[in-house]
Amino acid sequence: MTEPGLTRDAFLDGRVIAWQPQEGYRAATDPVFLAACVPAKAGQSVLELGCGVGVASLCLVARVPGLDCTGLEVQAQYAALARRNAAENGVALAVVEADLEALPANLRAHRFDHVIANPPYYAPQGPAARDMGRDRALREDTPLASWVDTALRRTRDGGHVTMIHLTERLPELLAGLAGRASCHVLPLAARAQRPARRIILQARKGGRAPFVLLPPLVIHQGDAHLGDGEFFTDTARAVLRDSSALDLREMSQG
Repeated sequence: MTEPGLTRDAFLDGRVIAWQPQEGYRAATDPVFLAACVPAKAGQSVLELGCGVGVASLCLVARVPGLDCTGLEVQAQYAALARRNAAENGVALAVVEADLEALPANLRAHRFDHVIANPPYYAPQGPAARDMGRDRALREDTPLASWVDTALRRTRDGGHVTMIHLTERLPELLAGLAGRASCHVLPLAARAQRPARRIILQARKGGRAPFVLLPPLVIHQGDAHLGDGEFFTDTARAVLRDSSALDLREMSQG
């Protein structure tokens, strides 16, 4: 099945199917790893800030059915695709089209058990992408501190904020959490013995436990790709193909 300007992509070995812009921002593995780390339980509420076409929320619901999910997305095209993807996957995802810094009253009045986000990675002064939708999704417009502050404000006391971002932005993320939450950080390394370029941060609002930096999760086996295979490690394959969870608290005790 094809449509001009769109692709129909499979995640979690086909458990989630998502329409995406062919030339715009395209979800890959980051939202899948993000969803795997959310310690949600059936019946809880989840807000995804900057949901794009909805892949992270859909992957989370594929693992934990019975969640009450809301997505916030500023770009109309992506919000429309998120609604379409939710419908085609049979997921009741309510998608709100609004800016992070101008939330509608119903969201400002609500607290969620979990808030998740994959904020834009690149600095505002960086080179612009050719596609405007991709550029807005990847290049920071709203300051990262605002993402952290909004996420915490929308989380109930004792609830969790889970984000994926570049390792170099970790100091900013931690600064926004200081005195407001306890925190676990899981580095993601492409291969063993290489620096972790991304991290998953999970904060418990109101928590006072010491900061925990976990050992890196290595995504690919070997030193380089050999041919066209994926060569995922067993842990990464379990997440990306089998919808396995990554329990950061359990990992910190093991």
